[in-house]
Amino acid sequence: MAVPRSEYLSSVWRDGIFDNKVVFCTGGAGTICSAQVRALVHLGANACIIGRNVEKTETMAKSIATARQGAKVIGIGAVDVRKIESLESAVERCVKELGGIDYVIAGAAGNFISPISGLSANAFKTVLDIDTIGSFNTLKATLPQLIISASKNPNTGTNPSTGGRIIFISASFHFTGMPLQAHVAVAKAGVDALSATTAIEYGPRGITSNVITPGPIMGTEGMARLGSREAESSGAAFKKVPLQRYGTVKEIADGTVYLFSDAGNFVNGEVLVIDGGDWRTPGAPGATKSQYPDYLLDDSMLRQKPGKKSKL
Repeated sequence: MAVPRSEYLSSVWRDGIFDNKVVFCTGGAGTICSAQVRALVHLGANACIIGRNVEKTETMAKSIATARQGAKVIGIGAVDVRKIESLESAVERCVKELGGIDYVIAGAAGNFISPISGLSANAFKTVLDIDTIGSFNTLKATLPQLIISASKNPNTGTNPSTGGRIIFISASFHFTGMPLQAHVAVAKAGVDALSATTAIEYGPRGITSNVITPGPIMGTEGMARLGSREAESSGAAFKKVPLQRYGTVKEIADGTVYLFSDAGNFVNGEVLVIDGGDWRTPGAPGATKSQYPDYLLDDSMLRQKPGKKSKL
């Protein structure tokens, strides 16, 4: 069944602005990334979404394809972003079936709650491998296609249909530091640095590289893992967000459309935070029943198993 446009895309965007473009998205079966891709497909793009779980990825691809009649959306499962050979094979298939790659979303991520005292070196490394190394591998595997796209669709300032753009999905934990999220803060700091360097090195070739940093987004795997249903039901969870609510996947998708459209032609090396101002009032995820530093001193925040990771 098709998802109503109002759930993943604002009405301000004109249909067809991404005609004949192809987007490649890692973590594409997740709630945020699938909404991003769905919005681009609705506006004319075709897509390859990449994931670990074959069934979940292929099912999501079929769902996204309903966003526009005639859309081509390929779900490529069994891909491990920690292994560049796995991504290179996915890129090869995407190019073979859809003709190229114009836009990339590096969205694969992993997370769990843990204080530093409960983190093993292996658990810490696992998140860096997925988030930071995975983002680097995604960039490396797709760069040849982004260069081709940018040369065919040059960013002149007047061209309404440019190519060669990448968005990295990050988090705001490293802006201030975040209890129970040292592993993610370090990993995402690396992602932001990677994007900034990419913007400088490849800007002269016409490629733009930017970051989207979602805040707490309602109904996502990330909030199911990091949030508190009790606090959300009572409204207490929203009090630290200046806008007094959680965001929606549509708001992340709108930011994606902006950066990939001609409205974002001169935006490069930036971090677009879409969080209602949440990062300016930091607090530990899930720590709503007690105040800082009580939940650290009384060990009330139990470490989750490292094997259980959420795709943000």
